[in-house]
Amino acid sequence: MQIVFLLEQVANGLVLGGYYLLLALGLSLIFSVGGIVNLSHGAFYALGAYLSLEVGRRLGWGAGVVISPVLVGLLGIAFERFLLRRFYNADPILGLLVTFGLAMVAEQGIRMIWGAAPLASNMPEAFKGNVTVGEFLFSRYRLFLLGVVFVLMTGLWLLLNKTAFGRVVRAGVQKPDMVAALGIRLQPYMTAVVVLGVASAALAGALFGPIAVVHPAMGLEVLTVAFVVVVIGGLGSFWGVVLAALLVGVVRGVTIHFVPAAGEASMYVLMILVLLFRPRGLLGERIERFE
Repeated sequence: MQIVFLLEQVANGLVLGGYYLLLALGLSLIFSVGGIVNLSHGAFYALGAYLSLEVGRRLGWGAGVVISPVLVGLLGIAFERFLLRRFYNADPILGLLVTFGLAMVAEQGIRMIWGAAPLASNMPEAFKGNVTVGEFLFSRYRLFLLGVVFVLMTGLWLLLNKTAFGRVVRAGVQKPDMVAALGIRLQPYMTAVVVLGVASAALAGALFGPIAVVHPAMGLEVLTVAFVVVVIGGLGSFWGVVLAALLVGVVRGVTIHFVPAAGEASMYVLMILVLLFRPRGLLGERIERFE
């Protein structure tokens, strides 16, 4: 029975890793292309959770999950055009300070609109309960989340590797000067990358709201984990972030099984060990900022 329970914790860790993946991929893309560490990324995650609840009360849970990332993505257009765009070529500390300030403003805005108390987020009846496979017991909703994350990960990989858009973005990460010499403006692509990044964070908030606590500071809580995943995976590496997210999720799940109090610390220990032997992360690439 101990082995069965351990394997269930590994499965739960994979779900947790998928949660981290939705957050970290967008964060990694924005930094890789724009050179800005977006400390407000968690705010878009929190907005996604709250907007999903608001839309869900009126149109149903499914509509909330779909509409919330779209609304946050539209907000991301304004975010990139009127804020981030001014700091691509500036001192990186300025981008840090501005996005941190935006995160604080967003958190206080959420408190003013929805209040400081946590809100309940209910999952659809169809996803309640468990699925039994032999001796294994899996939550239906968690299995659904794994499937959604896999589909989204595959779609994003195809977008970045099998389309003209993806080729320009990858070239912009590695050789922005060469892209500029070819007469290709990276600005519209950067806007699209920011929209994808913040929309994926909002989707994470919408999807994981039913198994997490929806509260104003939830964005700051997950931001640190997202950074840890990006650092472990390596900047500029799609599969590095995927591997790191799943690895962090499983390590935390297994650690909680043996030493519950050390669950939070386990990911930081993992990050230290990876950086000792791989300073660029597991699959990190050398990247350049675009002008």
